[in-house]
Amino acid sequence: MISRLSELASLFLKLGITSFGGPAVHIAMMENEVVRRRRWMTHEEFLDQLGASNSIPGPTSTELAIHIGHLRAGWPGLIVAGISFIVPAVAIVTAIAWAYVKAGHLPAAHGIFYGVKPVVIAVVLQALWTLGRAALKTRTLVVVGLAAVAAVFAGVNELVVLFGAGAVMALVRIVQERPARANGTIARTLLPFFVQTAATTTAAPFALWPLFGVFLKIGAVLFGSGYVLLAFLRADLVERLHWLSEQQLLDAIAVGQLTPGPVFTTATFVGYLLGGGPGAAVATIGIFLPAFVFVALSGLFLPRLRRSPIARTALDGINVASLALMAIVTAQLARSALVDPITSVLAAVSALLVFRWRVNSAWLVLGGAAVGLLVTLI
Repeated sequence: MISRLSELASLFLKLGITSFGGPAVHIAMMENEVVRRRRWMTHEEFLDQLGASNSIPGPTSTELAIHIGHLRAGWPGLIVAGISFIVPAVAIVTAIAWAYVKAGHLPAAHGIFYGVKPVVIAVVLQALWTLGRAALKTRTLVVVGLAAVAAVFAGVNELVVLFGAGAVMALVRIVQERPARANGTIARTLLPFFVQTAATTTAAPFALWPLFGVFLKIGAVLFGSGYVLLAFLRADLVERLHWLSEQQLLDAIAVGQLTPGPVFTTATFVGYLLGGGPGAAVATIGIFLPAFVFVALSGLFLPRLRRSPIARTALDGINVASLALMAIVTAQLARSALVDPITSVLAAVSALLVFRWRVNSAWLVLGGAAVGLLVTLI
């Protein structure tokens, strides 16, 4: 057990330091490490964990790390993997927040991200290729995957796409197995809608407990990307409580997206701006705590769900929809990453290295950062 916990800590500390590019890249790097390099789980098991992570509120890549830790080393592994993945990003963001408070603006890091973004495109494409071959097992799943891509392009909410894909696949299985009772069973398999209501209150003086409450609520109900996080933070911290300015909020989101590790470390930056070190700690614990709770609960039910033919088929649909979301994110990343011949060549070389020789994605990311800095200096 000690050996496995040490392995988990080493792996996720490394990923927490090197996983630039957002959740899609984190997922790709985890797949590379735990499925292809270490063979801790099969592609199907990894997809199950990814589907489960996408089906609960909170930061998907962090929850995936927690799921992997639980599968590898039980409850201690759940805690070690999650904390190890979060801590490096929290430390980096705290340092940036300190510099921000001192200088009043963000430290320049354009060179690093100029070189890293093209590399992560190749990393995500490799993961999509590998996971897609495992997930698209039937023609029906292929159709559901294409429909999920179309739905996301049309602006359908990610949660609706995920659970819609699961509901469609469950419906197909029900009709195949029990056509006579299909209608009654379909009604029982539909998932409830998640609704968040925000109370309208006047501005309140800053305090640590209300700060913890804000981020605990966000961590418990938020599905979606960092841009969705922006909407939640703006509603609570800018409009309702008036603790942040619009510019401070945008800077916080930028830090969360441009630093390695979970995008939700935006909370760390905001907490430091509002309350220094204690504020950073309170905000970080508040937004990440629900992820550990939700993963612990879902870990109890996932094996049972997999023994149910209908639930297993629904989870297959959620897995395919998860890959569709990753594909959309990859396309969006590519548009912003491949901006000139240098970045295009960097992406092509990275793709060759990761597809042909399976070079460790962490080394590719570090290499991309070095190239970006060099080009910027020249």
